[in-house]
Amino acid sequence: MIPFRKKFGNRGFTLIELMVVIVILGILAGLIVPKIMGRPEEAKQLKAKMQMESMETALKLYKLDNGMYPTTEQGLQALVEMPQSGTIPTKWRKGGYLEKGKLPKDPWGNDFIYLCPGIHGEYDIISYGGDGVPGGEEKDRDINNWEIE
Repeated sequence: MIPFRKKFGNRGFTLIELMVVIVILGILAGLIVPKIMGRPEEAKQLKAKMQMESMETALKLYKLDNGMYPTTEQGLQALVEMPQSGTIPTKWRKGGYLEKGKLPKDPWGNDFIYLCPGIHGEYDIISYGGDGVPGGEEKDRDINNWEIE
């Protein structure tokens, strides 16, 4: 019987084989890392859209109770505190219309912009994105409720 070592020999990886593997891993890392790095901004944009959808639902409930949406002056704050100016709602729901009883900020820490009547619909909700100013592209692009599918 042939000993195990003699049958297969002392085989290992050569330096060239190791270098090829390292180069391939480097190329893969170069392709994958940028995609992973872009994910946090995508997550923030998705969170802003979900927050807007939640506020839209709350606004619809507000309108069902009171027959109108809050005015621009009353703002989204009317969803958590009964308005004290403008047309005062007569059937404002105790506890407000948003969970946790507070108005969320967008994922970048800025207030949402609310217009009623809106330019694109009965009302507009806008987040100015990462830079906090109108316009922008990529991570700084605006998130608008009328563009949410």
